[in-house]
Amino acid sequence: MPFSPPLIAPSRHTEPERALAQVRAIYTQQIEHLRSAMQRYIAGDTLPGHVRACYPYVRIHTETAVPQDVLEKLGLSYGFVSGAGVFETTLTRPDLYASYYLEQFRLLRRSHGVELEVGTSTQPIPIHFSFAENDHVEGTLSPERRAMLRDLFDLPDLGSMDDGIANGTWQQQPGEPKPLALFTAARVDYSLHRLRHYTGTAPEWFQNFVLFTNYQFYIDEFVRLGREEMANPDSDYTAFVEPGNVVTRRVGLAAGADGTPPAGSEGTEPPRLPQMPAYHLMRPNHVGITMVNIGVGPANAKTITDHIAVLRPHAWMMLGHCAGLRSSQQLGDYVLAHAYMREDHVLDEELPLWVPIPALAEIQLALEKAVADVTQSNGADLKRIMRTGTVASTDNRNWELLPGNEPQRRFSQSRAVALDMESATIAANGFRFRVPYGTLLCVSDKPLHGEIKLPGMANHFYRERVDQHLRIGMRAIEFLRAGGSQRLHSRKLRAFDEVAFQ
Repeated sequence: MPFSPPLIAPSRHTEPERALAQVRAIYTQQIEHLRSAMQRYIAGDTLPGHVRACYPYVRIHTETAVPQDVLEKLGLSYGFVSGAGVFETTLTRPDLYASYYLEQFRLLRRSHGVELEVGTSTQPIPIHFSFAENDHVEGTLSPERRAMLRDLFDLPDLGSMDDGIANGTWQQQPGEPKPLALFTAARVDYSLHRLRHYTGTAPEWFQNFVLFTNYQFYIDEFVRLGREEMANPDSDYTAFVEPGNVVTRRVGLAAGADGTPPAGSEGTEPPRLPQMPAYHLMRPNHVGITMVNIGVGPANAKTITDHIAVLRPHAWMMLGHCAGLRSSQQLGDYVLAHAYMREDHVLDEELPLWVPIPALAEIQLALEKAVADVTQSNGADLKRIMRTGTVASTDNRNWELLPGNEPQRRFSQSRAVALDMESATIAANGFRFRVPYGTLLCVSDKPLHGEIKLPGMANHFYRERVDQHLRIGMRAIEFLRAGGSQRLHSRKLRAFDEVAFQ
């Protein structure tokens, strides 16, 4: 028999707040059981058996589909299930996801009027996912006792954390509930731990609007603007967090006030930057801006969006440099992507190439409005500096050198106006994970027309354009925030049998 904590029996709730409180109680009990057992193991105790703790779950039973008039009043693309049946998901980290879970519970009650059943699932919590932020317990164990971990504790099981639900390939087994969410608790925990590794910051600091870039110049400017905001006592932003969880609070704002990180969370600057460093310009309720330097290439773009997706951001956008493919373009012109040609290949197994990646009107309008606002251009002047069209993304950085001009022919046939290595990946993963997405690129070279990047030319260009481009991205987020984040989650991203949790 596994060594488990006393079972907390399932309970039914009509008040979402009580359902969330029960989730907290179960999760706390299960995590404390694991941590206590691990402390005993580190101390050299002999444990009474295989240690097991399990995630809490929430489940609903519906007899009918949600009425059409209720759907119309709801006015959202999420918060309801597609038909009658039993629907369930496991849950984790109620401290981090409290507001998110509460919103989903309220919407389920509003849409279906059903009770929320909360209980202890049979899905084990891997011991690694019970560790606190700064726990590194395996380093204190001898090689022999590390080897015994597998026999005494549950380790991460990739079979319980795949992306079948998000990919639309999940198959219901007889008697099995349908999913309520895109991600199981174990899949969420896996990504939360990977985020720390890749970005050098805790998941708690991530904001609901995310900017990705492929150049450090943008990060340097974002850091400058973030510190400038912290020196402004009238700023809407409350804190700026850098890799190593280094926190700078807005001048005059105490630790823990108005949503800032609490005292004791200042962190330490790391000796070297992580693979994809993240920076967070925080606002109350996590509606600030996170910016991540994903570097160059589609592999990083896929990796980081795979993990940020579990945080359920309101939107993510790509700001970076691209090759202009048209003779009419000038260096420094902007490209607003309204379609994507996918030659990045990193998502071919999860999202077939025949799946179209649509532009999302809310994001497109916000980006176009931001370009006009920041550059003070309208009408014909705006068209001269910003082109809307297809962006091609390739996994071959030196595509120009391939013999026979095959890539060039395909790009021409697709009507592409710009080329990079990340934008289609970010958009496709946004589509796959139901995260609203957009792309605004800046032309930094024109390889088909003999205008290639040279060190002196590139440095001059970067100094001239990065500040404006970044301000456009941040202004677009202001427009999106003002328009209401709930409306961003487009019905274009819903599958036929969509889950309820956005």
